[in-house]
Amino acid sequence: MPTFRRTQIQTTYGSSVHDLAAEGPCGQVESGVKFNPTDIPGVMVIDIDPHEDVRGFFARTWCANEFSAHALAARMVQASISFNRRKGTLRGMHFQAAPQREARLVRCTAGATFDAVVDLRPDSPSFLRHVTAELRADLHNAIYVPPGCALGFQTLADNTEVFYQMSEFYEPGASAGFRWNDPAFRIRWPDDERIVIERDANYPDFEPHLVQGFRGYL
Repeated sequence: MPTFRRTQIQTTYGSSVHDLAAEGPCGQVESGVKFNPTDIPGVMVIDIDPHEDVRGFFARTWCANEFSAHALAARMVQASISFNRRKGTLRGMHFQAAPQREARLVRCTAGATFDAVVDLRPDSPSFLRHVTAELRADLHNAIYVPPGCALGFQTLADNTEVFYQMSEFYEPGASAGFRWNDPAFRIRWPDDERIVIERDANYPDFEPHLVQGFRGYL
């Protein structure tokens, strides 16, 4: 029978974890999802609360009511899969600009990823800060990225698959990003040999002196 542990989030955040459970039909227990807040408002690392027995386990991964209760997007309109053959594959940092800003719920369904989220909302108390977390298929965890934040990840294993749910439809003209190793953000990525496509490698730097009065990428 699998053993589960909490996601390790590379940031300081409150110790409050909301464990939601309800009694289901015929008296079976329906476990809720566990919302782990981070230092960026609205960014949540989400763990499952498995109900285990001799067959294995059952766990909820998504509930519109629970997400809405935590002021998170409860409407997802698209889902996508990213398959990555090699360890060290890096994708990011990506987001959709207004008016197509999107929330994303991202989980690793095979392998493992190191994920980074940067807050690009000028009115946010964590503007231009970032948090990181490790997503692993054997933990069944996920990260929720609110509209106005950029996301990137680096794979930690070969044949890693990532599953995305998005609150807005993909719009090529709104797709945007910045370089994964931009010195303005100082994200500490794993020290693996990286595979990065030309587009992601050649995004221009964000200029720190523009922070004062910066209106955001959005």
